[in-house]
Order: sequence, then structure tokens, then C-alpha cells
Amino acid sequence: MSQFSVTDAERQVADLLPIQADPELALSVLDAVPFWFHTFALNRAEGIYTPGAARDHRYRVSALPADFGGLSVLDVGTFDGFYAFLAERSGAGRVVAVDNEQYRLWVAARWGIELEGGEGFRAIHGLVGSSVEYRRLDEQFDFVFCFGILHRVEDPLGLLRVLRERTAPAGTVLVETYGIRPEDRDGKEIRASEPGEVYACDDYVYWGFGQAGIARLARDAGFERTEALDEVDVDGHPRVLARLIA
Repeated sequence: MSQFSVTDAERQVADLLPIQADPELALSVLDAVPFWFHTFALNRAEGIYTPGAARDHRYRVSALPADFGGLSVLDVGTFDGFYAFLAERSGAGRVVAVDNEQYRLWVAARWGIELEGGEGFRAIHGLVGSSVEYRRLDEQFDFVFCFGILHRVEDPLGLLRVLRERTAPAGTVLVETYGIRPEDRDGKEIRASEPGEVYACDDYVYWGFGQAGIARLARDAGFERTEALDEVDVDGHPRVLARLIA
């Protein structure tokens, strides 16, 4: 059984995507995956939730489109794929999920768990009979998730330039990333982090961003405008949420 407990906050987010699998099947899926990043409601009636390591995501929900109907959606840094599957359930015409292998390294370093990669995604994909595609494609999308990844890439501007190329005219990239603590701001809108400074045994958090920093990178990447949405504290860590318009 995983070391992570399921908080009421994450249950609220997970309940946006109720799976309602047979209890025996839900328990087998729960135990088959060595590390869950996202919390999924496998069977709400029986209280069977995956114990995701990601903390309170409620602040993201208000920024999601009210209707995904007909949209093509790209989920960058999908990990277990919660938002990709949510977009599909909410009517998206096509959903593509992408990730890299870096998360395998920081999960091993931070929690001592070795992953092959994609275990959680494949488990949920099969459980719900999903059509979400997990591959790289040279096409454009109306809506792009970029949750929890911008601070984990060595070249955030390069990532945003790639996302701009993959975003259709008038399309949206919804960015959520690590912020800057008030005591560390000192006029900074982009701050470099030392290895292991943000999370113990995690050398892969490179940056913290203020809204102005995100707006500057977005402008340099070719986005038309940026809308600052929110800045919150989650479990003692600053997070920022912004919408980039192509």
C-alpha cells in the first residue's frame, strides 16, 4: 500500500472524474501501480481512491473551460493523465497526452520508487476504455495543459516556444507552475533554484516564476497575450496559474 494518504481536497478534484469501477477491479488497479501522482476516484461509493502524491489542485479547476466539446486538447507533462482523461470525459474531440522520462528520476530520488514509466496512465487508460493518445505529434491544438512542468525543464522559454508552435490560432495554453515565496522575491519575477532546495531529494525543480516572469517568457515565445489567473500557497509551496493566448 502506498505511503500517501488521500486528502479531502484531492478527493474533490478526483470526483470530477468518477470512474466507478467494480470494487475488486478497482483494488487490483490501485495496487498494481507502484506510484500514483494523481488522485483518481476509482470507486467513490466504496471510498477507493488512488493515493496521489500531488497535493491540493482545487485552484486549477476554475481555470478549466466550462465546455471541452469538440476541442482538440494536448496535455503536456501528463504523468498519470488525470487532466487528459478529464478533458476526454468532458467532451473533447481528441486528446493527446505527452510526457518525458524525467519524472522517473525524481520519483526515484525523492521517494525511492523505481518506475518503468507510464504505469498509472496505462492503468487508467485501460480501466476507462480511453481513446487518449500518448505520443508525440506535429499538429496544433485548441487547448493545451501545461501543469507542473515549466519549473522542471532546463529551458522554459524553449518549452513555451514549442507549445506556441503546437497551439492553434486563438488557442489557449493553461500554465500552472512553481512560484516565488515573498521572502525570496526581492524584485525577481524568475528565480533559479538550487538542487534540492524546493523539495528534499528532488534536483529537478530549476525555477520559480512570478506572473510578470511568465508573461515575459510567453511574449518572447510568440504568444499574443497572457492573463494572470491566480497565485496560491499549496502545502507550503507557492504556485502560479496563467492563461497564454496564441
